[in-house]
Amino acid sequence: MNASLPAPLDVRLMNATASALFVGLAVLGLAALLWWGLRHPVFSIAAINVQGDLAHNNAVTLRANVAHRLSGNFVTLDLAATRAAFEGVPWVRKAVVRREFPNRLSVQLQEHQPVAHWGDEGESRLVNNFGEVFEANVGDVEADNLPRLSGPQGQSAQLLAMYRLLGPEFEPLDAVVEQLELTDRGSWRVQLDGGTTIELGRGTPAEVIERTRRYVSTVSRATALYHRKPDAVESADLRHGSGYAMRLRGVTTVSGDPGKDASKPAAPRKTTH
Repeated sequence: MNASLPAPLDVRLMNATASALFVGLAVLGLAALLWWGLRHPVFSIAAINVQGDLAHNNAVTLRANVAHRLSGNFVTLDLAATRAAFEGVPWVRKAVVRREFPNRLSVQLQEHQPVAHWGDEGESRLVNNFGEVFEANVGDVEADNLPRLSGPQGQSAQLLAMYRLLGPEFEPLDAVVEQLELTDRGSWRVQLDGGTTIELGRGTPAEVIERTRRYVSTVSRATALYHRKPDAVESADLRHGSGYAMRLRGVTTVSGDPGKDASKPAAPRKTTH
């Protein structure tokens, strides 16, 4: 009967050491091969394919704003950092970045669509169609009739929503909302393209719209008492429960000294309904 004898301890240690060395060398070899492969020129970014409906950016502006901020190759490139780099370009709202094997990037860009100016006159901030405020060169805006919205920080979406509600309400007067303001106390103020300033007051959108409709439906009759049209209203205050007060250009309700200027603005007149 044959019986195998266990290998001496020193032999077993030598075998284990040789196996460990072999595995270690194999791992190091694979790591070196991987390191070499990742840095092989074939994986260097050869092209960036940019897609999207772009009106304010092109290959030249994108290269100037993004290229120096990209680091790594096709495999090592940080996609999140690359997306942030593209979204940091003026007018870019959103970027989606994908790899295209073996050495290309695909970038889908969405630009801001400006619908209003934001803040005081002369500021470089705009509001896009999502109600988001963004910085841009106002001189690049093609439309020259954008309204101006202003209000507390973080309320731009609410202002845009109210602007969209109010716009159609003034159409019967052939008037356009030129400015809309939300004060820190939550009161709405609108200025029309004819120069009329209207205090709409506080409340829910439905309450503000109700007061606006009451004004629009009656102001023609009220101004006709002075042989004027609605565009002669200099200002109106709708913050009255049963009516509104208004001031007319070129009309005065002050009687007396004939030597006084007859073109003095009218004292506020309260109209009830």
